[in-house]
Amino acid sequence: MKHILSDFDLSGRELQEVLDLSAEIKACPGEYGDAMRNKTLVMLFELASLRTRISFEAGMNQLGGHAIFYSVEGGGFTRSETMEDGVKNINKYADFIMARVLKQEAMERIGGAATIPAINGMTEVYHPCQTMADLLTVREHKGKLRGVRIAYVGDGGCNTANSTMIGCSSAGMDVTVVCPDDQKYSPAGWVLKRVKEHTGKAVKVSHDPAKGVAGADVVYTDVWVSAGMEAENEARMRAFKPYQVNAELVAKAKGDCIVMHCLPAHRGYEITSEVMDSPQSVVFDQAGNRMHAQKGLLVWLMETVD
Repeated sequence: MKHILSDFDLSGRELQEVLDLSAEIKACPGEYGDAMRNKTLVMLFELASLRTRISFEAGMNQLGGHAIFYSVEGGGFTRSETMEDGVKNINKYADFIMARVLKQEAMERIGGAATIPAINGMTEVYHPCQTMADLLTVREHKGKLRGVRIAYVGDGGCNTANSTMIGCSSAGMDVTVVCPDDQKYSPAGWVLKRVKEHTGKAVKVSHDPAKGVAGADVVYTDVWVSAGMEAENEARMRAFKPYQVNAELVAKAKGDCIVMHCLPAHRGYEITSEVMDSPQSVVFDQAGNRMHAQKGLLVWLMETVD
């Protein structure tokens, strides 16, 4: 039985297995229509989410299982019950837990109490399910992962950047983070060190947008101001303005590069509508693959239990 509390919980080989299974299920959905028969996924949410909730719930239903949404806004369960006691109850009712919580500490607590597979649906440190979908998308459009160059442009210290560095490096991609020359907006030293230890590959960091995306097969961005950062809005807008993914910047990458965004997008800020709606954009393929990658992960995790 395995938890996915962060991207570090999957080796490169295991990640490849999940992606292969995801691609197989996407290509032949009818063959997996009963894969989750009589199985239940409990989804714990501290933050509302369009893609995470709907993609998990739809995916579980398509696999023949059932998904239950439960709000843990404020970090607790009913009647001031502790997170651990709540999870111990869920262990008795369900087969999987997916949690989208504000703090990685809470995710670790859930994993510590869970005797069924626990999946990180997003925390402030990691976004592993997003990265699995990203990798599936890159593989579909580029035909491979190993050796493909990805430039992540924007906030190099956010959860999506962390998971991109870990997951893409694990898959054999070459990763460059393109961000302001400010420790707050750059990858944390511990992340860079651990990625190298986990994957054997070093992540490059560039503070020059044009040089950072030069030769990239994939240009990826995310919002500049995430939930909980509203007080930093003005400072972040100033810092990230030169890092907007627009037509001029995309032209610095390879001519056949694809453009990605994990959504929701703030058009006119981190990405222009011209780029997001262009033929190079695979943003909505990427969003669709959330469901397919998560279906593959659920089936793969079920096999680790069996």
